[in-house]
Amino acid sequence: MSYQRSIRIAEEIRRELSDILRYHVKDPRINDMVTILKADVSRDLRHAKIYVSVLGDKNEKENVMAGIERASGFIRKELGQRLGLRYVPELRFLLDDSIEYSIHISQRIEELKQKGELKSQEEDEKKDEV
Repeated sequence: MSYQRSIRIAEEIRRELSDILRYHVKDPRINDMVTILKADVSRDLRHAKIYVSVLGDKNEKENVMAGIERASGFIRKELGQRLGLRYVPELRFLLDDSIEYSIHISQRIEELKQKGELKSQEEDEKKDEV
């Protein structure tokens, strides 16, 4: 079995899971602010780690993850019907905060740029006074 096959299947799992969560899972805890970032599938296609990003506070993230865990049987069944694999991987959902972290870093960079611009403006004003 080729390693390339597991990569292709991981991408297909990611795409199908996004669709299933968005349009077919009826749990009210799972909202539109859920994104499937990545799926890592083992070489034997028996296990898959699904990285999920949820925008919101800690309580909202916990509720969404609980809803996903609760619906995991339905999700796995639906995934099996769509992919047509002999074995549907056992899904393990993991919360990924990388998007929120990058937003935070971006905001910090903008703040530092603004402070740097203010500093350079103050230095320019001091030079003009002298």
